[in-house]
Amino acid sequence: MSVSIIAGRHRGRRLLTPAGPSLRPTPGAVRETLFNWLGGRVTGARVLDLFAGSGALGLEAWSRGAQEVVFIEKDPQHRQLLSRNLAACGVAAPQLAGPDALGYLQHGTRPFDIIFADPPFDQGWPARMAPILWNGKQFAAEGWLYLETSAAEQWDDTLIPSHWQVHRRGRCGDSHYVLYMILPEHSHD
Repeated sequence: MSVSIIAGRHRGRRLLTPAGPSLRPTPGAVRETLFNWLGGRVTGARVLDLFAGSGALGLEAWSRGAQEVVFIEKDPQHRQLLSRNLAACGVAAPQLAGPDALGYLQHGTRPFDIIFADPPFDQGWPARMAPILWNGKQFAAEGWLYLETSAAEQWDDTLIPSHWQVHRRGRCGDSHYVLYMILPEHSHD
């Protein structure tokens, strides 16, 4: 599958992706929709790309002016291609922070403005991430979370914290995606 950066200083750059079904990059149309939803919030933002794969989401943010993007990817083959994609876009090697998404979320020390979470489908990742993300410590004031899941793994809106708001949601094939706005918890007290 061919994946290219859509806009910004690296517009049109093709990203390396592994052959075969092991990676499911977010389609260009979905990325374009997501970044239209985020608008100018990407410029100057600290971004975390969990389950980064080829790095398409995080590198799109980098291309559009994010201040910092941290990438997490477990698969060794994907990490190798991701390292090459980061180098091609001028992202420092330390931004490829590690292989353990849950561990990074639990032990990360600095908050992010935007977190992208596009885990492998039907492996229980959204349910495993929920209690960690819902505590909110990973988000800066008025943070954003993009979550892409299969239909069966979508979060029930009645279970998300009251200070989380669904900003927008969509669907593309088997992918269901939602952009949450996370307000400071005390703003709803």
